[in-house]
Amino acid sequence: MSGHSKWATTKHKKAAIDAKRGKLFARLIKNIEVAARTGGGDPAGNPTLFDAIQKAKKNSVPADNITRAVKRGSGEEAGGADWQTIMYEGYGPAGVAFLVECLTDNRNRAASDVRVAFTRTGGSLADPGSVAYNFSRKGVVEVAKADGVDEDAILMAVLDAGAEEVEEGAESFEIICDPANLVAVRNAVTEAGMDYESAESQFVPATRIGVDLEGARRVMRLVDALEDLDDVQNVYTSVDISAEVAAGLETDED
Repeated sequence: MSGHSKWATTKHKKAAIDAKRGKLFARLIKNIEVAARTGGGDPAGNPTLFDAIQKAKKNSVPADNITRAVKRGSGEEAGGADWQTIMYEGYGPAGVAFLVECLTDNRNRAASDVRVAFTRTGGSLADPGSVAYNFSRKGVVEVAKADGVDEDAILMAVLDAGAEEVEEGAESFEIICDPANLVAVRNAVTEAGMDYESAESQFVPATRIGVDLEGARRVMRLVDALEDLDDVQNVYTSVDISAEVAAGLETDED
């Protein structure tokens, strides 16, 4: 029985991973469509589109899907949706601030789904402006940890390009800069012989809230509930999860 039960668990995990991959592909395709519609379908002259395509490729989105998304966005091919960006603000467990970025063709559906996700997981939506003041739009270039790649090496490579700081995570480094310097910082990374995982504008909190393991579990339940929604493109929070707490979360997933 134990073998069967393990197989059932593995099968369930694979289904969950496949579902998440499908949602990730959909988000990446939306990013490409919007970037092409906003700045044109030539990646050489549209850095936002270039980075959206690179991120899709790194996440194994098929080349045909990428090409069609560019054509839909630039108007070469019919079928592009009228995507609208909407930001929702809220508070999660432990008073953690949430900024939820939606890319939707149905505002009412997006608002209803986001509200339900908050209320079912112990959070609440907030009035516009009550959370956003704590977040700033920043350029973020993510560099995976590898041999010869450390904080000092990255700083040496990107400081003259306009980088403001480098933050070390469990598996990667995040280079923070003004959005206007994003392309220059990304280019500096590649010129130094380092590979980057992603380069995009994000909302970064000015102050963060530390949580214990149970608080982190509750915050991540809300993050997961929001990321499961088709209209949600990005979820930004002010949570600060220590290495010790992160290790506890990983144990939960095993």
